[in-house]
Amino acid sequence: MLPVPSPLRFALCFSLACGAAHAQDGFVGLPSTGKVDDSRVLSARHGTTAPVDVKDTQDAKETKEPKEARETKEAPRKAAAPPAPAAAPVAARKSAIPAGGITGVTVENTAGEQTRIPLTFGQVFAPGDLPRGAGLSGKLADGSILPLQVDVKATHPDGSVRHAVISALLPRLAKGQSTGIALVKGAAKSGEANGKPDLATGATVTVTIAGERYTASADRLLKEQKAQTWLNGPVVTELEVAAPLRNAKGEAHPHLAARFALRGYAGMDRTRVDVTLENNWAYEPAPQNFTYDVEIRVGDKTVYDKKDFTHLHHARWRTLAWRGAAPAVHLRHDSAYLIDSRALPNYDRSVPIAESALAQLANKWEGPKTEPMGVGAANPAMPGTGGRADIGLLPGWAAMYLLSMDSRAKQVTLGTADLAGSWSAHYRDKGTGLPVSLMDYPYMTIAGTPGDTRNPKTGKQEYFPRCPRTVCGTPYKFDSAHQPNLAYLPYLVTGDHYYLEELQFLAMWNVFSSNPGYRKNIRGLLDSHQVRGQAWSLRTLAEAAYITPDGHPLKRDFLAILESNLAWYNAAYSDNPAANRLGVIDNKPAVIYKGKTAVAPWQDDFFTSAVGHVVELGFKDALPLLKWKAKFPIARMVGEGACWVNGANYTYTVRDSLTAPIYDSIAQAHRRTMGELADLPCGGSELAAATKRQPGDMGGYSSGAMGFPSNMQPALAYAADAGGDAGRKAWARFMSRSVKPDYSKAPQFAIVPRSAGQDHERQATR
Repeated sequence: MLPVPSPLRFALCFSLACGAAHAQDGFVGLPSTGKVDDSRVLSARHGTTAPVDVKDTQDAKETKEPKEARETKEAPRKAAAPPAPAAAPVAARKSAIPAGGITGVTVENTAGEQTRIPLTFGQVFAPGDLPRGAGLSGKLADGSILPLQVDVKATHPDGSVRHAVISALLPRLAKGQSTGIALVKGAAKSGEANGKPDLATGATVTVTIAGERYTASADRLLKEQKAQTWLNGPVVTELEVAAPLRNAKGEAHPHLAARFALRGYAGMDRTRVDVTLENNWAYEPAPQNFTYDVEIRVGDKTVYDKKDFTHLHHARWRTLAWRGAAPAVHLRHDSAYLIDSRALPNYDRSVPIAESALAQLANKWEGPKTEPMGVGAANPAMPGTGGRADIGLLPGWAAMYLLSMDSRAKQVTLGTADLAGSWSAHYRDKGTGLPVSLMDYPYMTIAGTPGDTRNPKTGKQEYFPRCPRTVCGTPYKFDSAHQPNLAYLPYLVTGDHYYLEELQFLAMWNVFSSNPGYRKNIRGLLDSHQVRGQAWSLRTLAEAAYITPDGHPLKRDFLAILESNLAWYNAAYSDNPAANRLGVIDNKPAVIYKGKTAVAPWQDDFFTSAVGHVVELGFKDALPLLKWKAKFPIARMVGEGACWVNGANYTYTVRDSLTAPIYDSIAQAHRRTMGELADLPCGGSELAAATKRQPGDMGGYSSGAMGFPSNMQPALAYAADAGGDAGRKAWARFMSRSVKPDYSKAPQFAIVPRSAGQDHERQATR
């Protein structure tokens, strides 16, 4: 039998509460319900609401108009055409969402009339919004109360709920009807108990390899194992079981295993069956791809079958099915609340997602890339160069979903997360049943030689068994430098355990993919990655540490690795009196351009934005690093001797030679970068003529949503909030540029300061 860890302590369930019956007028556009108290969130996470100022203002202060220069090696381009008229919000429709809730969701019927509709979704809460022990209920538009089951997964340091999985049985939806549900805090009250559901679904997996059949049965495993509980309460129960596939003799296949997550609703003959097939044991000898015929059945129905299916090494694939009718609904979260909770970056909610872009997402969602062992919307060759939808704190398709809550964008976002299992980056520990952890194998790696992996404490080598290309070929290339954020948002909004493990698998891969010596083995340092790889790895690591359930064994591991990395960066930069004054990452993987004298500011901006996101997730040790990093984007906009038009240059020279020190001022760096063009008036007609751009055009594909100025925007947004007056001036200067992108079709970089908008003055004083 496949080892199953003891039940994890994350099935806590708060009871129900009732709120006062009070309906509000319907909305047009995205759902908008409860408002987050920003000062309370900041205080809970950082112990202060005072503004953060950049202490070293030598290169950040705004003085006389600086000089301009030409972007390096940029081809001439025409000025961008005026943006097309903004489309009306695609999701605009009326639906009553009651007032008085912390937040709310909208449920849209996508079929005929339905009754007793099972709902389960993930919900993130801002600190203090749902205190420890408080109840939660749903309030419908007519004021009636909808009992909720709340399975708390993660909590904030003050004990309030951070993330929970919420379930309910919605009484009725007429054909085409939408209804709002306010999540209302109140006194605890138990929901109606309808008995535990019957999870016997007849779900089976059958795989035939070279004429030999291997099977796994969910019903049998429920009888043989102590199942892990994911959801438990009066509305729904979800249990998980797992085992290797076995042949007719009862012999286990050494590599292939099945995992079943069975979600049954009380008093109903409707069960969601979540089946995952895995080929991902970390230390099983002779890893390889397998080609087989596969059939998955639920009851007497075949829900998936395929001949000659190739299952890649260290990969997994998922199928969802229902015993009984699946609910035909589309659930829309309150985007504003998700963003205001700071669990997600501050994407610009004024960006209208273009209908044409959503239609294109849907039209392209077809063919082998959307089937098991495909990679969905992700680029199959991550190391490929150029701008694309994968790159950003969220990928383009996920940012479109967040800002629109459109069902098509949701399908692509969740579908691509389902297919994240296709990457050969999944290493499961047979002993724990969990994604392999650096804390258990501090010298494991996919880089270096077996000799690099010897653990001096145990005397054993921790290298993974060799996987030669002859049996481990894959059409995909995985890396950290171009890695999309595949599973974090899907887990936030669904609460599906599969997505949680995807986040954990990839976060740990980023850590152990480097040489143990470079990463300082158990510390898991990320500084040996490319700067952009450091950025996306830090993002994913922090998200795993933030959202992994409190009782999960990997929670403490992710927190420890994140703490080690932040301590390293602070020691190297923010707490180091000898650190460079530009605020630029300057380690070996950073200064690699122009004879190792220049950095890529866009990569550095990725890192700054990732650090800003980590700060907003509540990790206080990232705050000094953000303050230090904010200096570089600010100085490129308003620093004395620099010209903001060149701030998003492809490269920025930061020293004279490989052995020379980093420049002390942005003026030196700018002049060395731009040469004689640094003498031309910044933003003026002479510079525009010399660079064949219009005045105020930053170049670097400035009209494109994935151009270098767009890459810079998230870093400047975080710098505007963290950098005091200089940060706000830098943001204002950036927003004065004459050529801006249209984010309506690709909004992954459409991040703005928290202090922007109608609350600017109030926020700016914090």
